Amino acid sequence: MKTARHTLKARRVQFDLASTPAYWIPDDPFSSHLINGIHLILPAGELWFCRVYNKALPYVTDPQLRADVEGFIRQEAIHSRTHSHAEHYLHRHHFDTEAFRSKIEWLFERFLGEAPFTLNVLKRKRLEKHWLVLRVGIIAAIEHFTGALGQWTLDSKSWDKADPVMADLFRWHLAEEVEHRTVAFDLFEHLCKTQLGFYISRQALMAIVFPLMIYVLAEGGMSLARQGKDEYSMWMARKSLLRLIIEMERIGRKTDNVPTFTFLLQASARWVLPNFHPITEGDTQQALDYLARSPAARAAAGLPPV
Repeated sequence: MKTARHTLKARRVQFDLASTPAYWIPDDPFSSHLINGIHLILPAGELWFCRVYNKALPYVTDPQLRADVEGFIRQEAIHSRTHSHAEHYLHRHHFDTEAFRSKIEWLFERFLGEAPFTLNVLKRKRLEKHWLVLRVGIIAAIEHFTGALGQWTLDSKSWDKADPVMADLFRWHLAEEVEHRTVAFDLFEHLCKTQLGFYISRQALMAIVFPLMIYVLAEGGMSLARQGKDEYSMWMARKSLLRLIIEMERIGRKTDNVPTFTFLLQASARWVLPNFHPITEGDTQQALDYLARSPAARAAAGLPPV
């Protein structure tokens, strides 16, 4: 599928979170914990994206797609660095992040890394490219959600009342997810041998990625809530995954501070359609308009605040 493209560029943003409160969304510890947990997931996850894509580059024969992949890698590297720096903000608020972050690093560096094929050299030679394409497909499924979340962020006004620096950090990041939302899908399609194989494999991968994403997001927020001293955090820390999903739905509908579970489920359902393409999942111009007024993105470009 041909899609309208523009050059993806890395914006070398910086964020001063020294004055950002732990509950940066006012009167909403649930949403603050849930979204703060993302800072512990993305540094390892997005570096893994970059490693996988660097391995895929030699197999990309389309010059435009290759340029898109290279732009994607540069953007994701800065995303990883930015969220890694944001972990220091959590430390300043006395959150211990080591245990959960170590689990995420194991997931991406060991379970989804090169290790499964290091023990048997002959087996590795036969399966190495298949394992690479599979991981590209996992990234495509994840990027479907980040693109949908990016468009949700652009449409929602609820964070206008939140801490402006943290809100800009997530809005800048998610606007870039909308900007490059087609790249992972197009790369996965490019590397698959047949359209039937592409369709079947992306459905199978989504069946794995969707529940895993929900679990990891919830557990990231829970790892912080367990350390909270306020009554709501202690309540949140005692709840099951199902109860947290119900609470996410309730708070999302009431405040729009987080997307609802229904929103994520509907995004997953659209992926199933045979003619699905992520170009329909967001508005590139809307993302670029936000990036043009983002305080951090403007500062990175040497421009004054709007």
